[in-house]
Amino acid sequence: MVDEGVLIGGRQPRDIVIADYDEAWPRRFEAERDRILEALGTRAVRVDHVGSTSVPGLAAKPIVDIDLSVEDVEDEAAYVPDLEAAGYVLRVREPGHRMVRTPELDVHVHVCAAGSEWERRHLLFRDHLRRHPDDRALYEGVKRELATRTWADMNDYADAKDDVVAAIMARAEAWAEETSWSVSSTDG
Repeated sequence: MVDEGVLIGGRQPRDIVIADYDEAWPRRFEAERDRILEALGTRAVRVDHVGSTSVPGLAAKPIVDIDLSVEDVEDEAAYVPDLEAAGYVLRVREPGHRMVRTPELDVHVHVCAAGSEWERRHLLFRDHLRRHPDDRALYEGVKRELATRTWADMNDYADAKDDVVAAIMARAEAWAEETSWSVSSTDG
């Protein structure tokens, strides 16, 4: 459960819509990556497409999720003003993580520290789903079922996926061990 104190602007009810995979999502990521890199230059240590829109064939909320890795996520002055000048709005402030988004609410940029567990888990989850169709189908089924419910906030919907995400992450961790997967071997 996300503490309301970390949500800048408070809780915001939104309809959860799951759309079939859209070939435009990777292109949107590319455009947003370029925008982030233009705003931050080398302060952006990594910019990765993550979340369901980064997994070909996986239905998703039509919101492109991006992981932006910086040296020190707590040093907001080093990146937030430039991201805001580029058109993003700060939405989440919590230890080890910030999130900015577009005013249209169709892109979420999750800011974390380079080399952090946050970065590793997002990339591992994505790479695992890209290679394991059974887990991809399981995850999609849960998301589609949850989208039929009414949620007070998108974070409540995300929290409802915790059990399936934990089960998939356990298999992803075993796969990472078996294949020697690492963040440096990730496939964009």
